Amino acid sequence: MTIRQDIHSAGIPVLCQSCEARHRGVCGALDADQLIELAKTSSRRSVSPGVELVGDAEVIESYANVLSGVVKLTRSLSDGRQQIVGLQFAPDFLGRPFKTESAINAEAATEVSLCSFPRTVIERMMRDSPELEHRLLRQALNELDEARGWMVTLGRKTAAEKVASFLLMIARNIDPAVDPTVKSASFDLPLTRADIADFLGLTIETVSRQLTRLRTDGVIRIENNRHVTVENMSRLEQRCGD
Repeated sequence: MTIRQDIHSAGIPVLCQSCEARHRGVCGALDADQLIELAKTSSRRSVSPGVELVGDAEVIESYANVLSGVVKLTRSLSDGRQQIVGLQFAPDFLGRPFKTESAINAEAATEVSLCSFPRTVIERMMRDSPELEHRLLRQALNELDEARGWMVTLGRKTAAEKVASFLLMIARNIDPAVDPTVKSASFDLPLTRADIADFLGLTIETVSRQLTRLRTDGVIRIENNRHVTVENMSRLEQRCGD
């Protein structure tokens, strides 16, 4: 009798076995041999908040999977003005394939854990694995959909709806292991009040006022000015204006 082994469980490197990037990220497209090859060239590291991961106009030498934490993406103007253009969570793929130079700045917004690998290795695997290329394309399209949705948030929603939408996004994404059907969430805000204001196009005072309003109405609880608990996700969703 022939016994077949699942390529996603047989011969998988130990570090990859419980990794979210293998189960829900781009590495899920790789078979055991490809994961072993990638593991030989990869390295894991932890990065403190505020540390730059990718510089604007920096030559791209490597890509990475976000294993935990939140990465802040920004664009800068020639006079130094800066805009937060997105956030990345585990198990997102950090990097822009097929470009030799970065067009954004990536910074650790919280303590971040990364699994990095050389650009040449992953681009060679993309040529050999249509499924890997498909996964990267799917992530890119998801990010495009999210960016379009965020354009609506910034352009048409009220201040109250913007802050609620921001909290809902964090609640849904900050912990990849959480069951999406869970009705509550608890997390530390990954951005300062100033960064939240910048991200939403509001003033710091307006952000603080809207957070206070949500807390007063019992939609959220805030402890130590940063730890947020959402007891009922549906109540928060109702405040988003979608």
